[in-house]
Amino acid sequence: MPSSRSSYSNDASPRQARLLPVSSGGELPAGHASASGAGNITLYSTPFSVNMSTYSTPSPVPSQIATAAPPPLNRNVQAQQNSTVTAGEVSPRSGVNAPGQAPRRKFIDEGKLRKVSGRLFSESAPRRSTRLSGDATLPVSSSVLPVGGNGSGNSSAKLPGGLSSTKMNASSSLRLGTVCKGHSSTIESSFEDGKKYEALEDSGPEDTAVNSSRRAGQVIMDDEPRIRNRSSGLIGRGSRVAEGSLELLGLLRVLGEAFRHCCMHRCKEALQVFCKLPHHQYATGWVLCQVGKTYFEMVDYCEAERAFSWARRVSPYYLEGMDIYSTVLYHMKEEMKLSYLAQELNAIDRLSPQAWCALGNCYSLQKDHETALKTFQRAIQLDSHFTYAHTLCGHEYVAMEEFENGITCYRSALRIDPRHYNAWYGLGMIYLRQEKYDFAEHHFRTAFLINPRSSVLMCYLGMALHALKRNEEALEMLDQAILADAKNPLPIYQKANVLLSNERYNEALEELELLKEVAPRESSVYSLIGKIYKRLNMPERAMYHFGLALDLKPSTADVAIIKSAIEKLHVPDDIEDHL
Repeated sequence: MPSSRSSYSNDASPRQARLLPVSSGGELPAGHASASGAGNITLYSTPFSVNMSTYSTPSPVPSQIATAAPPPLNRNVQAQQNSTVTAGEVSPRSGVNAPGQAPRRKFIDEGKLRKVSGRLFSESAPRRSTRLSGDATLPVSSSVLPVGGNGSGNSSAKLPGGLSSTKMNASSSLRLGTVCKGHSSTIESSFEDGKKYEALEDSGPEDTAVNSSRRAGQVIMDDEPRIRNRSSGLIGRGSRVAEGSLELLGLLRVLGEAFRHCCMHRCKEALQVFCKLPHHQYATGWVLCQVGKTYFEMVDYCEAERAFSWARRVSPYYLEGMDIYSTVLYHMKEEMKLSYLAQELNAIDRLSPQAWCALGNCYSLQKDHETALKTFQRAIQLDSHFTYAHTLCGHEYVAMEEFENGITCYRSALRIDPRHYNAWYGLGMIYLRQEKYDFAEHHFRTAFLINPRSSVLMCYLGMALHALKRNEEALEMLDQAILADAKNPLPIYQKANVLLSNERYNEALEELELLKEVAPRESSVYSLIGKIYKRLNMPERAMYHFGLALDLKPSTADVAIIKSAIEKLHVPDDIEDHL
């Protein structure tokens, strides 16, 4: 600033300026200025005019320059000066203690920005100022510029007005605190951050890599407990999932095995597998309905009814299998329960084929076969692939002796499900009544191959073989039927018939005596005993058993057969065969 210096030399000499008064507190009044030379600061208080430049200072005396010591090194201040001072020119921003100057405030703002950026992006590791605070701390005296009086050193040089450099340093520190009141900690941390930042800039790539690896190691060590806890939680969760998966797979394996036995009509094995289920899984609608179907296949209608009623209590809106339940009630002749079931199913879902099948069984039990046929046809309209509805239609046609329509319905059922053995059984019954024994034997055997554990199918196959005069095969099949279900009276009765045709009367009577204990109110049993006594020429005992048969109120066809036998009681058997 040559122009400022020249103007000042015209107004006052350096000796006069040195003797100007300075305030005791070390602060300059308003309108006074300060300037710095090459690193030293000389304070003046001059009564300059208003039009004079605020930053005008006198040039130093040669004697002062010769005795002046070089200023102490300060990296931060030197960097600040290098950015503002050019060759041969002193910037007005070089004054440190001047009021309202920007360098310190700008440096503080940079420190704030560094602190904010560190807070935003380095939360996982400790703050840089905290980590590096113990390495090297900048002293308070180095945070301000050293003040020299009259170009002398910092030891005991006096400033004009009797103030020492030590007092001036304190005054400068006080002034700096006054300018940045409330931000002293920010200034210290910003100085520390600036110093460490410069140290990192001066360090080489190897030091930077070492520091980075140390920080990464520290982050890993800090995160190690959290990673360990997370891994242990994942392991525990994985073990629980594995245990649940194994339990679910075990449950599905049991259910699949039981269902496979049901599809293969292995009723006893299916029941044993179902019993392996826990109670809360056994007492479900699907399982109980499968158990009821299994008992139905075993012709154990009481147990089947108990299982289906339990399923109704557990799952009242589950309709699968309710058609079989209605057939069970039909065979048990439970007219009231069947009517109530049909009403409930229609109230739940009027468009379900199970509801209409239950209603049709109710009408069939009341001998209203035409209405029953209409309800079964309605079930077919709702679901044309409902196999059991086609089979029930065939049964109703057979009851009305419309065999051709019955054959059509059974064949429709077999087109849907070729393994539906009930349809094969229905066709065999039609051909047996039409005395087409070869066809009957074929259909009964096909049904027997599908369900080889059914005593009913074994019995009717034996009846077809007996009609074909294959009595030995018929006896073998009937014996298998008795072993399959000892409670079924039909195979015992048919075996007695085969023994009677083979003239093995005593064996036939033994079988019928056993049958009387199983079915004591069956009129056909007493009628057959009367025929055997007639063949043995014992008309009195024969008449006695014929009378018992009539007392049990048999069907109309059976009544006609019994009365005809009574009329021919005294007719020889040879003549009776030709009549």
